[in-house]
Amino acid sequence: MKLKLFYLSLLLSFTVFSFGQTKLLIVPVNINLPKDTIISNNLIKSLNGFLSLKDNPNKENSFVLKEDLPETSLLLDEIKGIEKSEKFKDNNFYKGYLTNIVELDKNNFLIQFSYIGLNENIPVLVASFEILAKQKNNEFYFLSPLKRNTISWKSKKIANCTFYFKSTLNSKVASEYVKAVDFFDKKLNAPQGQIEWYGCNDFPDVLKTIGVSYKLDYNGRSSTTFNANENSTLLLVSGADNTNFNSFDPHDLWHERLRNVYSRDIINKPVDEGCAYLYGGSWGISWEQILKSFKEKVASNPKTDWLALASYEGNQLNFGESQQKHLMADYVVNALLVEKIEKEKGFPAVVEFLCCGKNKKGGNENYFVVLEKLTGINKSNFNESVWALIKESKA
Repeated sequence: MKLKLFYLSLLLSFTVFSFGQTKLLIVPVNINLPKDTIISNNLIKSLNGFLSLKDNPNKENSFVLKEDLPETSLLLDEIKGIEKSEKFKDNNFYKGYLTNIVELDKNNFLIQFSYIGLNENIPVLVASFEILAKQKNNEFYFLSPLKRNTISWKSKKIANCTFYFKSTLNSKVASEYVKAVDFFDKKLNAPQGQIEWYGCNDFPDVLKTIGVSYKLDYNGRSSTTFNANENSTLLLVSGADNTNFNSFDPHDLWHERLRNVYSRDIINKPVDEGCAYLYGGSWGISWEQILKSFKEKVASNPKTDWLALASYEGNQLNFGESQQKHLMADYVVNALLVEKIEKEKGFPAVVEFLCCGKNKKGGNENYFVVLEKLTGINKSNFNESVWALIKESKA
């Protein structure tokens, strides 16, 4: 009850600074603004300008300097659409409230703001953010506090990857990661960019590090990795209890590197998963082990209908140790097809197969059109061809 009364009194104590923009932050009459009125007005006006552009592509936000774009993209992604409430069916349910400004020095400020809605006079807090403002050439620009929050961390650069960590780094695993990135990128003919990796403890640690003090959507979540790809730099902030980089998953890394080059809209998931099995295994299990288990548990049944599995009409077969650590038979079949295509026609043909489009109900025709073009395999000879690939495969 005290918390509800606090937020209600907070809402009632706010007024609005108007600068001719929409969806302005509401500013409390008793907040300690910078003493210089010109600076104060310019700072609030610029902050409103920054937020008015938050739903645009991040690189188009004129209140973010290019050098600050990667880390600020992470924060902007969390602020996008924050006013909307699906529950209350209102696109402007949550209002922005400025809660604090701290002058760090004459050109740098730390700003905190929250988004709160009212439902039957009960305040609903959806998110709180913390952001830095810096004055340059009499203009204010905004950035995530990520670098400020990690200033005491250590770092190590390996090839094009820079690892930021709190205490120690498993350099052996980090080097293996760099080699895997290079292997995948060369296959994909991807331009070589920079990678910056930050090792946080868990999800709350990630949020705090990038400038999200609270977000309702994330209640109870304990693990995640956030990423942004800007300025030819992939920024990864990991909160998966891996602060020392003791492990990474080549399977997930394949997906990550693929999506840096090709849009999700054209990637065929089963083919993508087949590639991930073939090049990175799954759940720490190598491709050779997956194939061996597949032959023992699935391909030992001569009545297996591979066409039904490849049609994706609710026929997926899990032969993994559990639902969580699943291994899908159709993904193995796609791995064998990818292996055949790459061997016979090279990886550019694999890319054509990968990018044949998303699955479609009723037969996945786009998949079979490209498959037949590349291999001669179609629906009529699919089962026969898959059995041949299984017998030829070595595990």
